[in-house]
Amino acid sequence: MSTSRRTAARSVRILGVASAAAALTLGLAGNALACNISEFSAVAKCDGAKGVISVTDKDPTGVPATVTVYLQLNGADEKIVGSQEVKGSREGVTVDFAEDWKADATYRVHVKAGNQVDEDIKPNVTTPSKACKSEETPAPPATPSPSDEASTPAKPEASPTPEPESPAPAPAGASTPSPAGGGSNLAETGAGSNTGALVGIAAALVVAGGGVVFALRRRGASDER
Repeated sequence: MSTSRRTAARSVRILGVASAAAALTLGLAGNALACNISEFSAVAKCDGAKGVISVTDKDPTGVPATVTVYLQLNGADEKIVGSQEVKGSREGVTVDFAEDWKADATYRVHVKAGNQVDEDIKPNVTTPSKACKSEETPAPPATPSPSDEASTPAKPEASPTPEPESPAPAPAGASTPSPAGGGSNLAETGAGSNTGALVGIAAALVVAGGGVVFALRRRGASDER
């Protein structure tokens, strides 16, 4: 082979390698800029007392994508929660789907972005074991209305305790029994209140009688002499 032919063949090989490298580089760059399902994520959360399904698109190219959320039951779609379009960014763009989800429910999220993405976000979204609840404010105590107060029966007033009746006065001439332990009226026992005076008079009469008898005896003795 002449020198010119060897040089030409070498040039062709170099050109082919360079072309292949350029094609590979372009292919890799194109894949890097293409929208990918891995750039989408979804989660169930609470927005106050309301439940939402949030989907975030972190596609740096901003390819418009349509996101559709389905509620699943026994592995099949039961209903469509909603569908929204989103344009992602490197920082991420989030869209929320209002859904009063129940605990431990399953949702399928599908993404359609041109001819680049047409598939579900894996895995499916499973809601937390506790549903969203608002903080209940205790109700103020009910104030009775005037009609309620009027309808409430009044409590009966306590009747006064009757005072014991005083005994009727005993009729005149009737003897009133003395209380136990003594009394001033001793007619019922046979002794009156003048017993002491009577005893004194009797004693004086006995003494006087004795004096008279003594005098008579003495006079009789004088006469006999």
